Amino acid sequence: MTIENQASTKGNDPDKAIISAALTGALTTRDQCEAIPYTPEEIAEDAAAARENGAAIAHIHARTDDGEQTFDTDTYQEIYDEVRDRTDILINFSTGAMDATVEERLEYLREVQPDIAALNMGSMNYAKYSESREDFVFNMVFENSFDDIQTFVQTMNEAGIKPELECFDTGHIGNTRPLLKSGDLDHPLQFSLIMGVLGGIPATIDNLANQVRELPENANWQVIGISEDQWPLASAALSMGGNVRVGLEDNFYLPNGEMSTNPELVGKAAEMTRNVGREPATPDEAREILGMV
Repeated sequence: MTIENQASTKGNDPDKAIISAALTGALTTRDQCEAIPYTPEEIAEDAAAARENGAAIAHIHARTDDGEQTFDTDTYQEIYDEVRDRTDILINFSTGAMDATVEERLEYLREVQPDIAALNMGSMNYAKYSESREDFVFNMVFENSFDDIQTFVQTMNEAGIKPELECFDTGHIGNTRPLLKSGDLDHPLQFSLIMGVLGGIPATIDNLANQVRELPENANWQVIGISEDQWPLASAALSMGGNVRVGLEDNFYLPNGEMSTNPELVGKAAEMTRNVGREPATPDEAREILGMV
């Protein structure tokens, strides 16, 4: 069976795979990986290099110059301008937070108007547990009420921003139903299937296949595998006709265990894309695939 006639392709392009580069994250630090970009200039340089290596989308959390997460509108605007000065990559801003108000996160969406923004589709326990230390590295509640979700998606609609539906479990996919009924969401939907966060769905190929089965027939989808689960899930997703996200937000290492950089991780994903007979989509091709044109 070819990728083109697999049911798992859904609304994706069987010949082109959209590669997203998650450049920064909110919790990762240079103590863990020296290559994580902090400043707008560093983020923009990584975005441009990731684009050259095959990424069509850059997913970005703003950071201060010393690496702290920030929701400052001026910082997001500077990141946007620096990226756009260097490359045509699609710009995707995070909206997730445990300690920032909804209004703080809405302001930079309204003012900066990125191409895409993450829309977290449900609440969950959000944790990382160290087996060796027998203790939590972090442990928190990630709250996303239906009221907040609706406020975010309505703001994105008003600003002309494509919502990327971040789903950490099967129930989060089902949370699209009332938003489709109300008209706040419309097809084609773009899903990110995040796997491997403690508190969310475990990172297995069986679970990925089930998540894809739960999606609407014309949905676009990508997989986001956390840590060492990134590469097996990316390989499976590309073979199934899906899109993939890689980058230092999610994983520091190449498949051989070597600590890497954002452009190198994208380059490996592009190589894997070609290995299954597909090509990395350009930003313009990604716009068309995602229904943004």
